[in-house]
Amino acid sequence: MSLDTRKRPRKGQEDDLADPNRQLRDIDAYEEPEAGLKFVHAVDVASLETKCVPVMGAQKEDVAIEIQYPSPQPREKFELVWGKDKIDAVQASIRIVQLVAETYLTDEEAEPFTNQNGGLIRRLEKASNRNIQDLTGFKAAIHEYNQTLQVLVEDGIVAKNLDKLHELPAHLVAFILDQIYDRTVAPHVELLSKYENGTDYVYGELLHPFVTKLFVEQLKMRSDQVFVDLGSGVGNVVLQAALEIGCESIGCEMMENACKLADDQKREFESRCKLWGILPGKTHLEKGDFRKNLVIHDALKRADVVLVNNKAFTSQLNDDLVRMFLDLKSGCKIISLRSFVTDGHSHNINDVGSTILDVEECAYPEGYVSWTNAGGPYYISTRK
Repeated sequence: MSLDTRKRPRKGQEDDLADPNRQLRDIDAYEEPEAGLKFVHAVDVASLETKCVPVMGAQKEDVAIEIQYPSPQPREKFELVWGKDKIDAVQASIRIVQLVAETYLTDEEAEPFTNQNGGLIRRLEKASNRNIQDLTGFKAAIHEYNQTLQVLVEDGIVAKNLDKLHELPAHLVAFILDQIYDRTVAPHVELLSKYENGTDYVYGELLHPFVTKLFVEQLKMRSDQVFVDLGSGVGNVVLQAALEIGCESIGCEMMENACKLADDQKREFESRCKLWGILPGKTHLEKGDFRKNLVIHDALKRADVVLVNNKAFTSQLNDDLVRMFLDLKSGCKIISLRSFVTDGHSHNINDVGSTILDVEECAYPEGYVSWTNAGGPYYISTRK
């Protein structure tokens, strides 16, 4: 994915799209670096010890590298190895350099990174080319990147640039969230296979592009809003709302394994946001049945957007949800995979859904959800 294909927004154009009240920079991350910041290093999940094999002809003693992030926080440890369904250190390194150059630096500052002739990205891509496999050149370019970025961070240039931004590119949001998932959920993903079809205990995820379309394009969410996810699984959408929008983000999940992985993700999320120098919105994860949870009932009264992935919920649970929606404030948006209004949109006096909700049916394309490659319908309901 070439940098050339992504045009930077022009100044002025940014302001039309962005939330001007969003503060993106985590001031503490720059002013109080945490030498002991705890996060899951790539080497903890993809290394020689985890049965991966060296790449680029590296010997065992040559595989270790470190990557600087656009903050004064500690560098992340990688090993230049490959393993099925493991973090690809080579591609991840190149992607981090690309994302730092295009998001955190001006065109002029990014020139040593992006120059098509001898820039660091070009050197990394060339050194990792299957036909060349230049390990020494790759490690030298990583070392030069670390040194160059460290100077820009220490001189306050990165912090100053971040202060001018009010939104994050969707591809950076997705990359950070994937980093978190790959280090916390992916190594234990078999725990999610214990869900039961035909019950309320069914697992499925809305993928990052779908969530970005909903939050940014359709609902145009802002950082001063409140988001609630009923049945939040491992917390993916809760974390995406907090990172991409910067809003307060609350989730509730009852399945024990998913709750444990969600807690792991939340801890890694907080640390990894510091690595990237980003201040997310407040996140809160509740455990148990959202119908009986007082924190969730209180959050619903303040909510601006509610997500219910009710594709496989029983009729009883969907009916219970409609009664909970009586507490929502006027104008609150509900995103769901099944409509809460009876088929035929009848206005029977006993149909609570049609009495309190205006429903718009939409369609998502293929590749937007985890349980099928096909597209399908979804619904945005507005509390009357």
